[in-house]
Amino acid sequence: MHEIKKLLKQYGPLTGRELLEKSRIDPLALWRICSKSEGIIIKSIGKRFLRLDKRIDGYARLSPSILREFLTYTVIGLDTDFSNIEIMAKTLERGIEKISKDKFELLREIISKLVKEQKCHGEIEDKATFIIAGDVVYNMAHSELRPEPSTNEMVKGSDLDLIVVTKDLSGDIIKELDRSIYHEKYYLLKMLAYREEIDYIIKDICRVEKQANFDSFEFMVASKILSEGKFLFGSMRLFERVKKILQEKSIPEKLAELENTAVIERKNAVSYLLNSKGSLSEEEYKKLFYTTEEKEEIF
Repeated sequence: MHEIKKLLKQYGPLTGRELLEKSRIDPLALWRICSKSEGIIIKSIGKRFLRLDKRIDGYARLSPSILREFLTYTVIGLDTDFSNIEIMAKTLERGIEKISKDKFELLREIISKLVKEQKCHGEIEDKATFIIAGDVVYNMAHSELRPEPSTNEMVKGSDLDLIVVTKDLSGDIIKELDRSIYHEKYYLLKMLAYREEIDYIIKDICRVEKQANFDSFEFMVASKILSEGKFLFGSMRLFERVKKILQEKSIPEKLAELENTAVIERKNAVSYLLNSKGSLSEEEYKKLFYTTEEKEEIF
């Protein structure tokens, strides 16, 4: 504890990751010290939101994980340095919001250009809606380098979740659209100037209606992603139809119940982690403190 206070006195307020790098102690031990010590203030910014995780009973958990929140979205400082903690937290929050906005605009620009280059671009704009989801829609996107799971390529933080919903669009047009999006996905992944990951799926409105039954884990995830999603490009009429389907199936209410459960589970996890002593089993560590997968597979 005294070593941490010395570092905060020497350097002033730091993010969790900065403090971790300077202290070189175990992340869980550091989080416990900062959370329990008198004279140390921790201020987290941004929003906690629902994730669905198959490895958790009931599926519901909050994102970011406790560790991710501590490292990326938290400022730590001495209580004598309160004003500078507030200033740094505001700066951090503005930075996260800018990253989110930049990622949103990048994907919109890519999709707009890509669609307009299609032979049947007018038909696509009328019969497809492009929806963005994930960290970006919560203004919680980050740019910390991480490995992309399928290729192990390093990418810049939060991925770009894209759901394309179509209605009465021919198979040939969809196939060419899919090919074009995949090409852009590969380009963004490989180009050093970008290093962004597009995670996308194309599906018909009939599949959306089926998934809105919310009666399997995959359907729950799909409905949750569409519920949080924001309009990016294409048919606003079709986008509104997607949202209406979800409303008719009471998806927002079901997700709110799951989020309430996740909030309770987070409180229980924090209490357990602060009051338990010693190390955790690997299972406990991943379940309670650090969820290695900070994203959801798109269905």
